[in-house]
Amino acid sequence: MIALGELMREPSPSGRFGEYGGRFVPESLVPACEELDKAFHEAWGDPPFREELDFLLRTYSGRPTPVTECRRLSEMLDIRLLLKREDLNHTGSHKLNNVIGQALLARRMGKSRLVAETGAGQHGVATATAAALFGMECAVYMGAVDVERQALNVFRMKLLGATVHTVESGSRTLKDAINEALREWVGTVETTHYCIGSVMGPHPYPFVVRELQRVVGDEARGQCREILKGDPDVVVACVGGGSNAAGTFAGFVDSGARLIGVEAAGGAAMGHGIPGVVHGMRSKFIQDEAGQILEAHSISAGLDYPGVGPEHAQLGDAGRAEYFEASDDEVLAAFKLLAETEGIIPALEPAHGLAWIVREAGRGIPRGSAVLLTMSGRGDKDVALVMEKMGENS
Repeated sequence: MIALGELMREPSPSGRFGEYGGRFVPESLVPACEELDKAFHEAWGDPPFREELDFLLRTYSGRPTPVTECRRLSEMLDIRLLLKREDLNHTGSHKLNNVIGQALLARRMGKSRLVAETGAGQHGVATATAAALFGMECAVYMGAVDVERQALNVFRMKLLGATVHTVESGSRTLKDAINEALREWVGTVETTHYCIGSVMGPHPYPFVVRELQRVVGDEARGQCREILKGDPDVVVACVGGGSNAAGTFAGFVDSGARLIGVEAAGGAAMGHGIPGVVHGMRSKFIQDEAGQILEAHSISAGLDYPGVGPEHAQLGDAGRAEYFEASDDEVLAAFKLLAETEGIIPALEPAHGLAWIVREAGRGIPRGSAVLLTMSGRGDKDVALVMEKMGENS
């Protein structure tokens, strides 16, 4: 049993978070993973690298992002609800925090190309943005289903100079986009860095991405202490692969706050998954009796993934974080509620977290509690889909 004080630190030398994580890749990719591990540790301990990253996050991304108190919705729910506004980060989500760091690492390693997978398109847009900033080539793999429902982000990626590859295999969603991005990386590893978008994949990616995203939690904890004069009672974030949640939880893991991850009901790996090895890591995945990975289903392209990052699996097993799920109907209602009460249109991903808060306010969340929700992205990309869904339900 892992002591709570040992959680969200560096993984074992083999990249394990307890029984999860590791590096399950073809032999041809082992040197690339080892190179990244070495380069990240050197860079993370190099003051000029950290200074350049901090400078870009401040002057290009727009950090620190604010914490907004939702006064009308707080009164309605009888709690004190605060939002960590990653939707105000450049490109509209938390994704750029990770991508700028990985792009700087890629440049440091002498790579000239970035390849990425994307579901909702926000990671693809962030990767294309960083590639444009640093003068790199960029290729993004995206499932055909997501290309259709996230047409605006596809255009944004192309506008930024990226090549977008539509993936027609399998479920034609995020899982299959990752498969194709990994295949390209195998063939172009000498010149290409795989810029993975979440706390998943082979070691050291889950650790690298969590460290690059912990700026969210570190900022939020300081901001909450200014606003609340202490830590929040509950910290909530949506979970697909889980990068915004991991970054948020890293800032509060040693606090007394409840840590809540909210998954899509149709892809709740923490709620219904069992251990397995997929995409270079051992973690929890939804599977059938024969061990075949099942398709995830969610109104949110960014949460349409049948697994979860290995550190979340460890946090759940250790009891430090709790994981729940929200249905598409609950998410649509929460999306509309935040827009009407606070003038903030959320992405469908963080609307899952809000849906859980709305459901549990006054029940699982005691009245008067201070609740922080990471608003991981803005809803521009989802407005057309929500308009269609609300039209169907009217």
